[in-house]
Amino acid sequence: MDIDRDEARAMLRTMHTIRRFELKAQHLFEEGLARGEFLGALHSYEGQEAVAVGVCAHLRPEDAVLSSHRGHGHAIAKGADIRAMMAELLGKVTGISGGHGGSMHMFDPAVGLLGGNGIVGGGTPLALGPAFAAQYRGNDRVTACFFGEGAAAQGVFHESMNLASLWQLPVIYVCENNLWAATTPVNDAWPVEDLAPRAESFGMPGMTVDGNDVLAVYATAAEAVDRARSGGGPTLIEAKTYRHRPHCMVIPEHRDESELEEWQGRDPIPRFESYLVREGLMTDVEIADLLTEVEAELEEAAQFARQSELPAPDTFADHLWA
Repeated sequence: MDIDRDEARAMLRTMHTIRRFELKAQHLFEEGLARGEFLGALHSYEGQEAVAVGVCAHLRPEDAVLSSHRGHGHAIAKGADIRAMMAELLGKVTGISGGHGGSMHMFDPAVGLLGGNGIVGGGTPLALGPAFAAQYRGNDRVTACFFGEGAAAQGVFHESMNLASLWQLPVIYVCENNLWAATTPVNDAWPVEDLAPRAESFGMPGMTVDGNDVLAVYATAAEAVDRARSGGGPTLIEAKTYRHRPHCMVIPEHRDESELEEWQGRDPIPRFESYLVREGLMTDVEIADLLTEVEAELEEAAQFARQSELPAPDTFADHLWA
């Protein structure tokens, strides 16, 4: 699928922002863990950037995104403020969730981000809400729901797919199949190779795509989003990808070094950069300048987070349901 120079630059910039955010977040985690200055666990999205960027490039601010425990990439691709996200990691009052949510609970309805979720598969039924609201109100808003292949083993995944298809809701379910559900390899959990064919049993299209090729994801998502906007109902997209880091920062690496090296050789960012240079859409100098800009923005965001205040103790129970 063809993209122009401005689209290409924007997509690459977002991919680099996600990557640099995760590297900076890992540094903050290691720096602050011993002092209790990091709020909760950290699940890095490093390596999966092409999925969030390829899908969210088609979404408008008013479209909804439901995220997962590995959700920083979705938030950034949907337009969330990286300064507020960084502050949230440190539990600061300037955080995107006021310092109350941490890494797994980024939430910003102003840009259509309806939250991360620490419950595996927890976003799949929630996505039915904004999708139904759009249909009921007669507008063309769509909802994208991101989840991992481990979530596809949850019963609620099948219930949600069934209802989405039964009511022909404008929702795109995006399974980021990174081959490992925490420490369980997909081959130990699935008797088949692909998830996408399961969509057939619910009467909806299912497509498997190379999740490390941002242009392939972009083209696949275009078809799904257009279908949803035009009243054609839901789609299941399975994006085959790979996370570069362990499941979270408190679980040691358990995958074979040869497997890690093989997939890191398919890194979506240099792969996209090579395409852009080859097609004359960007030069190596322009890419280097872009990366310098992104790194400066992330360093400023980290400083903002460090210097922000913690929430007042008497606000501890705010936003909790009794």
